[in-house]
Amino acid sequence: MSGFKKFLLRGNLIDLAVAFVIGAAFGKVVTALVADLVTPIIGALGKQPNFSQLYFSINSSKFAYGDFLNNLIAFVIIAAAVYFVIVAPVSKMMDRVSTPEAPSPMRECPECLSAIPAAASRCMYCTAASTPTA
Repeated sequence: MSGFKKFLLRGNLIDLAVAFVIGAAFGKVVTALVADLVTPIIGALGKQPNFSQLYFSINSSKFAYGDFLNNLIAFVIIAAAVYFVIVAPVSKMMDRVSTPEAPSPMRECPECLSAIPAAASRCMYCTAASTPTA
């Protein structure tokens, strides 16, 4: 039982749960924005004020492509918001923070002639002792 309690109280699990709830709420807000504001503006230009009412029928089967368009526009807005608000800034921050490590200078082992780091006192291949160089 204590292992399960530790699992539930880990920081990253709580963060993930909060992110999920915020993401679901954000998705609903964007969906409402698209259905109530964006598509009516687009529909006013095409003289069809409500995209969700758009459909076509084939053999008595109704294909509601208008609702699909509403959801597609909402998805594109959410994806753009996530990219520009989260992904792009975090990528820039990670590029600034991380500095590539310079490869350590190498030298040759006097016994087996393998390449070993210059600061090594033993060869990693043949374990021969060697004097490190600065």
